[in-house]
Amino acid sequence: MASKQVLVAVVAAAALAVAFLPGLAVATEYVVGDDKGWTLDFNYTAWTETKQFVVGDTLVFEYNSGAHNVVEVGGPDFLSCTKPANAVVWNSGEDRVTLDKAGRRWFFCAVGQHCQNGMKLKITVLETAAPTPQPAPAPFA
Repeated sequence: MASKQVLVAVVAAAALAVAFLPGLAVATEYVVGDDKGWTLDFNYTAWTETKQFVVGDTLVFEYNSGAHNVVEVGGPDFLSCTKPANAVVWNSGEDRVTLDKAGRRWFFCAVGQHCQNGMKLKITVLETAAPTPQPAPAPFA
C-alpha cells in the first residue's frame, strides 16, 4: 500500500515538474497546413488558431518545389505581399524553420499571386507554453 502512495507521489511530482519547468518542455514540430501542406486554398489563419508556438518549436513547410516557396518578411511586407530584396527565401519543398526567439513571424509564398490569394502565415511565438489547467487528481482510496 505504501509503495502505491510513493508511486503516486512520484508521478504527481514529475507531472508538476513538466508543467512548471519550461526547460523540460519538449519542442513540437508543426507541419504547416497539416496533411494539406503549404498550398493554395487553405485557411492558415484558422490553422494557427489551434496551435501554440513556443521558442524551440519547428515549422515544416511541405510543398512541390518549383510550384511554391516560403518567404519570411516583416509585418508591413506581409500585409502588402511584398518581397524585399533582403528577404529570407526557402524553396526546397520541405523547409524547416526553427522558432528561435519569441515574437511575431510572417511567411508567404511569393510565386505569382499566391500571397494575394491567401497563401500566407502569421504566427506569434511565445517564450514558453502557457500552462494548461490540469485536472484535479482523483482521491486515493
